[in-house]
Amino acid sequence: MQTEFPTLRDKIRAESAARAARNAGFEALTIEAHAAGLRAVAQTECTPMAVSDGRTLWVVGDGPCGFAWVKVPANSAFGRWALKRELFRKSISGGAMLWVTDFNQSHQRKQAYARAYADTLRAAGIEAFADSRLD
Repeated sequence: MQTEFPTLRDKIRAESAARAARNAGFEALTIEAHAAGLRAVAQTECTPMAVSDGRTLWVVGDGPCGFAWVKVPANSAFGRWALKRELFRKSISGGAMLWVTDFNQSHQRKQAYARAYADTLRAAGIEAFADSRLD
């Protein structure tokens, strides 16, 4: 059902207000998702990794090295907003991607952050998924 507006200016004003409210919600959601990610990282116990060159053995307390990211559709309202705000960047495989750069090289911590972030977005009705790979 289409709402009638007395003038085009009224329609533009209403759409602008709705967009501002939606964007404020996106801002709050990203803050919530980041906090959820940080909580997940704090609860993550990394399994140490041993590395050897045949003579010397090193123990890496942060576990295996790797990468993690969160992906959303770039053509969604949230995706367009996140790209415009430069919180996400365009992915070469399509969509908009949040690359997890914190937590040193720890695959386990990066993965925990990405999963919690994506879970928070999905709980708010935004199509999102987390992925990762070992280095």
